[in-house]
Amino acid sequence: MIAPARLHMGFIDMSGALGRHFGSIGVALNEISTRLTLQQAGQLTVTGCVVERAKICTQQLCQALGVSDGLALHIETAIPEHVGLGSGTQLALAIGSALNAFYDLGLSVREVARLADRGRRSGIGIGVFEQGGLVVDGGRGEHTVTPPMIAHMAVPEQWRFVLAFDRRGQGLHGKQEVSAFKALPPFPQAQAEKLCYLLLMQALPAIAEQDIQRFGEVITQLQTAVGEHFASVQGGVFTSQDVADAMHWLQQQGAVAIGQTSWGPTGFCAVDGPERAEQLLEALNARYQNNPNLTFRVVSARNSRANVWVS
Repeated sequence: MIAPARLHMGFIDMSGALGRHFGSIGVALNEISTRLTLQQAGQLTVTGCVVERAKICTQQLCQALGVSDGLALHIETAIPEHVGLGSGTQLALAIGSALNAFYDLGLSVREVARLADRGRRSGIGIGVFEQGGLVVDGGRGEHTVTPPMIAHMAVPEQWRFVLAFDRRGQGLHGKQEVSAFKALPPFPQAQAEKLCYLLLMQALPAIAEQDIQRFGEVITQLQTAVGEHFASVQGGVFTSQDVADAMHWLQQQGAVAIGQTSWGPTGFCAVDGPERAEQLLEALNARYQNNPNLTFRVVSARNSRANVWVS
């Protein structure tokens, strides 16, 4: 079972000014993922990474599905927790989908997501699990169970994303995240309208035409709007000032799509081609070699869904 990490590139309408709440855009990643195996056992045993979290998730899902938790679960790798890469959703969907396959329950990804209580705001994690690539969800309406995917596109194979991590902290999550959304001021309707237009008529056509500059301009605008809206609860447009400094420098070097994934503190940007990405990575490591807080990584988009198989 392989469930990919994702970049959450921003919400469209946090306040539902146009009738639907949230709506978001994101990209699946190749190099960071949650990988697990599941086998029958006398009782539930969990080994590897994030053991306690995985154990609780497995017990809850087994109870919801009405199946035995006499299983041996091994978490080979896990997406880093609470840094904006979708760790919680991908772990829940991975475990739920593994149980679904193991017991041959015939459930869809969305049925698993509903049972795991995922997709309360963003549907990007569900979308990249289902399809990979770049996905856009339609937010939440009055009767929404999980946010519907309204766009899915392959990301050009040569594009790369440079990630900046801050070792010190985690983004808002859980009760903190819920409280933060409640504390935010209303999101302006005019801003939501503008972001909808930019996404539909600029960013998505740019992906189709492999125009990284135009795509990047839209993502940067969207990220700036969302970051300024979140600034009062996360301490600025970026959660981490060190990450903000690195992203500003990357922008000066010609990188595009400058932003922070979810609540951060992880920052991201896009460049055209692996060679340029590696050049920037080398330069970043040299520039920030005396900063113990920052680490950097180059990743690519994953244009395929999560892998689930039964052996």
